[in-house]
Amino acid sequence: MSRMSSNRFSVADQARQSHPIDPSEPFNLSWVTGKTIVITGGASGFGASFFKKWATAGANVIIGDVDDAKGESIVRTVRTATDNRNHHYLHCDVTDWQSQVNFFKQASKLSPHGGIDAVVANAGVVDVKAKFNEPENLDMDDPPKPDMRVIEVNLVGVLYTTHLALFYLPRNPGSEPADPNKSTSNIEESPRDRHLLLIGSMASLLPIPQQTLYGAAKHGVLGLFRSLRITAFTKGVRVNMVCPYFVDTGILTPAGRMLLAGTSLAQVEDVVEAGSRLMADSRISGRNLVVGPRLSIVKTEQGEWQYCRKEENQNCMEVSLWEVQTDDLETSDVFMRRVIGLMNAAQEMRGWILWTKDIAKVLFTWSKSR
Repeated sequence: MSRMSSNRFSVADQARQSHPIDPSEPFNLSWVTGKTIVITGGASGFGASFFKKWATAGANVIIGDVDDAKGESIVRTVRTATDNRNHHYLHCDVTDWQSQVNFFKQASKLSPHGGIDAVVANAGVVDVKAKFNEPENLDMDDPPKPDMRVIEVNLVGVLYTTHLALFYLPRNPGSEPADPNKSTSNIEESPRDRHLLLIGSMASLLPIPQQTLYGAAKHGVLGLFRSLRITAFTKGVRVNMVCPYFVDTGILTPAGRMLLAGTSLAQVEDVVEAGSRLMADSRISGRNLVVGPRLSIVKTEQGEWQYCRKEENQNCMEVSLWEVQTDDLETSDVFMRRVIGLMNAAQEMRGWILWTKDIAKVLFTWSKSR
């Protein structure tokens, strides 16, 4: 899992990004044992599925949600199933800063070791009624104010969660700064972690018709991830992201189901598997996994993937995880740094002479206008 670059100035190395993920490589879910994991939007959907999976593996999970009845119910069920009283439900409205502050503060106190190992910014909504630049009546005197709830939950709420995560994770007692070069044995010997997992969407990567605000919010989460993975290492925090394709959960609207009728959907268990891989292995940092429908594929002699049938090709393998933006830190991010560097160098080369000329032009124009 370690990343060894021949370039001593590699941005990926400086950001402590781990090596690209091999989905066929097994991982040990027991590495979450004893960790305290905080999940927003944990009463249903992916959050509830993460909760059940990681609690069963020995983690102490604290979920936050606005659905108190459902949250308290799932905690009772999981406590009984795992015989662990360290699972908790706390009311948390991610759009309310103080509500999130109270959530994190109480979660830290409830943790068996007094700290938080991992945070999952999972809370999200889809609102088909949230029209944007689509007025139903063009004869209206004034434009209707857009409903920004999707932005408030899916982006502002995630920013609040991230801000608090970067406050609490470095303070996790007994934790060590994230290090992609840890050996497997070290992971087991040092269970304390500093991990932020962002839950994005395919809408983080491509537009979805008539879901303008949802797409804008999820694109924002992707931008947050790309920024954090080259800066969060200063606090020893590893940041990863999961971008599920359309999945059969409550967040998929009836209109969405009709649009996708006859096509394959991603499976909840595959999303949970992707999140579990990132959560368990504390060497993984700066990676983004897309979770799609299960496909049978084979690699051609040209190194490209193509669809195949298992009954026709014994080399076919089933996959649902794909890593996206694998080399961004070495391509686009480095490219932009170089462009900015060139612009700064050019500005410096202009020096005082051209600066003086510019000032002279301003003074000349000003004098003529008097």
